[in-house]
Amino acid sequence: MTQIRTKIAGLGFFVPENIVTNDDLSKVMDTNDEWIRARTGIEERRYVTRFKDTPATMGTEAAKTAMERAGVTAEDIDFVIFATLSPDYYFPGGGVLVQRELGLGHCGALDVRNQCSGFVYGLSIADQYIRTGTYKNILLVGSEAHSPGIDFSTRGRDVTVIFGDGAGAAVLQPTTEEGRGILTTHLHADGTHAEKLAFINPGSHSGVFTEDRSLFPQEDPYASLMITPKMIETGDHYPYMDGQFVFKNAVKRFPEVISEALQATGYNVEDIDLLVPHQANLRIAQFVQKLLRLPDEKVFNNIQKYGNTTAASIPIALCEAWEQGLVKDGDLICLAAFGSGFTWASALIRW
Repeated sequence: MTQIRTKIAGLGFFVPENIVTNDDLSKVMDTNDEWIRARTGIEERRYVTRFKDTPATMGTEAAKTAMERAGVTAEDIDFVIFATLSPDYYFPGGGVLVQRELGLGHCGALDVRNQCSGFVYGLSIADQYIRTGTYKNILLVGSEAHSPGIDFSTRGRDVTVIFGDGAGAAVLQPTTEEGRGILTTHLHADGTHAEKLAFINPGSHSGVFTEDRSLFPQEDPYASLMITPKMIETGDHYPYMDGQFVFKNAVKRFPEVISEALQATGYNVEDIDLLVPHQANLRIAQFVQKLLRLPDEKVFNNIQKYGNTTAASIPIALCEAWEQGLVKDGDLICLAAFGSGFTWASALIRW
């Protein structure tokens, strides 16, 4: 019996036109180029233009490129998976917005909220649908607009200097070509430390997980559904990250989940032609590279130009690597991600 696997038939990415350098950020907060590069490896990032770019519009542009390269039209797409932590609306999700913008008819649209691991989670979901014959042309999009919701003050610099905006997309199709396509995917999560990297307020948690109960006075049962004066005063309406804690967990989980993919398929680290990690922090990627003893030419990083674009970072990096001729037919490509949740994931692909 012929085995059906999933291949990536087309890739595309889109980044906004606004280039924001480390020196630009130093004008609005106490930081500098040397400080940012030393801790993150980032030199610049892209920011959206107001009234022009959103996660859905950027995802649409990335999708157009991916669809053109895959040789498919709107009529061919039979399912959409949209991964983001920064949706256009609280609801509905961005999947239906991309569907509308591309004129995809009434195909299903699924939203994935797994932050930095979102694209690999979406890839795994798409793979199951294609292997079972449910769908034949799945559009997978990862798109983020962080800049409208981060703290441009010295208080928020540890988070703000890291993140950028952008989108990446892939068209996924079935293949029966021997040994080609997605060989394995592995998904994990640990909610124990969910608040170590989180965008907590506004939210619907009503202060249940908040130690400082004064943020949510009992006489105001709706306090967690709005921005309160105390949230603004303390900066609790911005994303929070315990950077050192996240780093320690990331450098543990990255190698674990990569090794898991290799063990499941019988390959060794030396067999990897290119590792495309989630662009969380260049120092994390370099630490993992050293642990795995991979040479520079086998690891692709572009966080220097775009910052951390969370769910968009792997498809942007994978697309750039492919455009530069670093991803070739027959190559063994490994994708790996770690992020908020905590969630982590990997995929091994024979191109």
